[in-house]
Amino acid sequence: MPPSDQVLTVAQMQAAEQALIDGGESVDSLMLKAGRGAAEWIFRLAVDRPVTVLCGPGNNGGDGYVIAETLRAWDLPVTVVAPLEPATDAARNARTAYWGGFSAVGHGGVFVDCLFGSGLSRPLGDELAGLVRTLAGTHASCVAVDLPSGISSDDGVLLNEDLPRYDLTVALGAWKFAHRLLPARKAMGELRLVDIGVARVDEAARVISRPALAAPTQDAHKYTRGLLAIVEGPMPGAAALAASGAVHAGAGYIKVLGEASGLPVWAVADPRPLDEALEDRRIAALLVGPGLGRDGAAEAKLEAALAFDLPTLVDADALHLLNPAMVAGRSAPLVITPHAGEFAALAQAFGVEAEGRIDAVRALASAVGGVVGAKGPDTLVAGSNGRLAIAPPASSWLSTAGTGDVLAGIIASRLASGDDAFAAACHGVWLHGEAARRAGPAFSASELAAHVSGAYAACL
Repeated sequence: MPPSDQVLTVAQMQAAEQALIDGGESVDSLMLKAGRGAAEWIFRLAVDRPVTVLCGPGNNGGDGYVIAETLRAWDLPVTVVAPLEPATDAARNARTAYWGGFSAVGHGGVFVDCLFGSGLSRPLGDELAGLVRTLAGTHASCVAVDLPSGISSDDGVLLNEDLPRYDLTVALGAWKFAHRLLPARKAMGELRLVDIGVARVDEAARVISRPALAAPTQDAHKYTRGLLAIVEGPMPGAAALAASGAVHAGAGYIKVLGEASGLPVWAVADPRPLDEALEDRRIAALLVGPGLGRDGAAEAKLEAALAFDLPTLVDADALHLLNPAMVAGRSAPLVITPHAGEFAALAQAFGVEAEGRIDAVRALASAVGGVVGAKGPDTLVAGSNGRLAIAPPASSWLSTAGTGDVLAGIIASRLASGDDAFAAACHGVWLHGEAARRAGPAFSASELAAHVSGAYAACL
């Protein structure tokens, strides 16, 4: 089965294609696979409507000629707009094999953008950008092949303003970062992938997919399933929300270290001094941060929790207090889950300087010696060894108070259940997104937590 979850940089994709060529393929044969595969998706969208294919000078334009000829052979009315002559042998060969008509501009059913693909690194000129906008505006549906023209593949940056919105983007060979990251992702509509035989790239990023989880064994009890301890602060509601998420995500026992007023009936409070409560050797993982506060007492609690060197998730207020001295010498797994503002504070505290979000997330993971779950509408999970995963799009209704506390509880629960830190973060992000999908619109954080068990059931 092809590795349909991997996300490649431009350089990785070029190396993967070269490996196929070294194995007996040619640029022309790969172009035929890519173009014919894309044509199948376009044919389904077009039905009987006319199609206009915009072909650029490179191999993405060559894909366009293959698409146009394939659709023409399937009796769809097709015209090609080619403002630039083919500049590669494969593109010239594909143009020669196209038997249909050309036009200065098309209109009608479906516009197919094959002007520039994943190699573009600079904005389109005014004339070409205007042509793309005109074609998009004079067709009922728009399709981008590999990537919409005017988008940077490796980071999802929009190289041009006022790019059209596409109904469908057909990725060729592998996902690129722009398919998964904002702001580019908003312009792409539905995403489909055409397999051309690209092999697994070991160091590639991947899309987080539904995990394969298990039910407890027949001889399981609450401690074998994992005891998660949540360090409480002066805002106990946040700890309660985290506990509500955690109880549905696999851990067998949830304990809140503190007075814990307002806890659900199934959670246990341990009001002893924190140092004493942390001596419980049955604790499998710690969560510290939700509702913790940012004063000296909160900092002392964070230092004490990290000093016990247990698998630990640090979130929320604690992220503004975390510093390199607190994690120095630790050997147990560590996960941190910052949103954008918390990430900026951590980057300053840990001296992280990097260009672009992807490099910054990886650099912070290396600096803290753990896993970073960089929360947002395009959540990234990075490990200290360079591993990177990208979350699938989640419900925008998650943009409400308390949902981050629920996510922290879910990931910490997976840590307590025995997942390694990277897997715990990825599994937690997926469960969180699936719970939101099941919750529907306009849910509260507590309503979100109630749907985590249903998300878990989908993984069994």
